[in-house]
Amino acid sequence: MKILKTSAFVIAALGITACVTNPITGRSSIQIANNSEIATAAATEYRTTLSKAKVVTGTADANRIKNVGARIKDAAYRYYKSIGRESALTGYSWEFNLIQDSQLNAWCMPGGKVAFYTGIMPVCKDDNGVAVVMGHEVSHALAGHGNERISQAMLAQYGGSLLGGTMSNSQWAGVFEKVYPIGAQVGLLAYGRKQESEADEMGLQLMAMAGYDPRTATAFWQRMEASSTGSRTPEFLSTHPNPQNRIADLNADMPKALEYYKAAGGKL
Repeated sequence: MKILKTSAFVIAALGITACVTNPITGRSSIQIANNSEIATAAATEYRTTLSKAKVVTGTADANRIKNVGARIKDAAYRYYKSIGRESALTGYSWEFNLIQDSQLNAWCMPGGKVAFYTGIMPVCKDDNGVAVVMGHEVSHALAGHGNERISQAMLAQYGGSLLGGTMSNSQWAGVFEKVYPIGAQVGLLAYGRKQESEADEMGLQLMAMAGYDPRTATAFWQRMEASSTGSRTPEFLSTHPNPQNRIADLNADMPKALEYYKAAGGKL
């Protein structure tokens, strides 16, 4: 792996801002890591995960994951192109796979590597339900949440030493493994509440842009919450917002989403 050049000094000297603004939500975040390096490491972990899992192919659910994923990916590209930011999607190499696993979970790694587990499919129920999850997970990648968390880990661990101009291979590997623990479920990055809420908002808009009814999102999250057994919370919900707050936020974001849905040919 190449040495990651993420010096705050170099960033300042070249006049390159490390503050990235999400074009859909308007939220800004510090992202000083190298997206190409992150995507390369993520792709390696994705391939490893698939090699150890039972990947489902050719079934209705497997095809649904690929079809819904492609529509949301295409909708995102059209939107980014419409605002002159399609270059932000350079380097994404999208994959959408279904893994045989009873867990209620799905994830998207940096660079567009998506995995759904079969356990979440009954909760999704249909294309709209898959679109809610797909939009949410794809939003984590598009918003650079992996970069944001890695940047936070870099600054917390190395702080001012980043002014030296480089991080060694071992330092970079250590940061990546801290954020995406090797041996754990590779997609289960512990995002913060702000990032989860942003993925909800952005995902709602993306599914609407792709022609899926955003009004179905609240019912999905209610089904997901109901899937909790006793005190056990599905990993997919472990760091997510309070259910009541989530529904309130989705309803607040709904008018904008319905505009996108109508523009995509949806019926109100």
